[in-house]
Amino acid sequence: MPGISGNSAVTRSTLRQQIADALRDEVLAGRLQPGQEFTVKEIADQYGVSATPVREALVDLSAQGLLEADQHRGFHVPEYSLDDYRGLVEARSLVTDGMFQALGEGHRGFRDPDDPRTSAALTGVRRRGEEAQRAATAGDLTVLIGYDLRFWRELSGLFGNPYLSDFLHRLRVQSWVCAVQHLRRLTDLRGRLWAGHTELVDALVRRDTDAARSIIAAYNAHSVALIERLAGS
Repeated sequence: MPGISGNSAVTRSTLRQQIADALRDEVLAGRLQPGQEFTVKEIADQYGVSATPVREALVDLSAQGLLEADQHRGFHVPEYSLDDYRGLVEARSLVTDGMFQALGEGHRGFRDPDDPRTSAALTGVRRRGEEAQRAATAGDLTVLIGYDLRFWRELSGLFGNPYLSDFLHRLRVQSWVCAVQHLRRLTDLRGRLWAGHTELVDALVRRDTDAARSIIAAYNAHSVALIERLAGS
């Protein structure tokens, strides 16, 4: 794992976040395997830092569902089942469906796309989507995960409810943690990964909730079918 250099100017909270980000990347990259156990001391030694920010980072990741704590032993990467993945996808769908319903009923939430600030934010979301699409087409899983998470984080942020955005982000991270253990087994993912990000943005800008739901339904069916095939192979 990459090290984090010590710096007296770096606050403990910043170091805690750096360690959490680095470990999250290790899990999503599949370099920390499901079931793999480690202790606070092992991580602290790896990064050359004290135990306190490491312990705090590990607790943060446990709260997000990326790690599980073993009482008096340490932490490990959770071993999600195929049923877990189906449940996570269903939960994601319920959240996004609620977002789209509010949009279709004209409730306050999704910002006016004609507002200059919203327009600028949507431009950023579209760029994330374009990068995610390119990564999906190329089969570059690491790049896809990074842009996919940023895409959904920024898109959900346009609905103006930070609690909803945080919850959806957590579900999406957990979904990727579950999926990556299967996807990393393939040497070539070109053409196998979903690439409909910009179509979803277009549908939401038009406030076409039927089209948005259709896109998400196709995405979920594609994702579940792919993981089911890989889990059974």
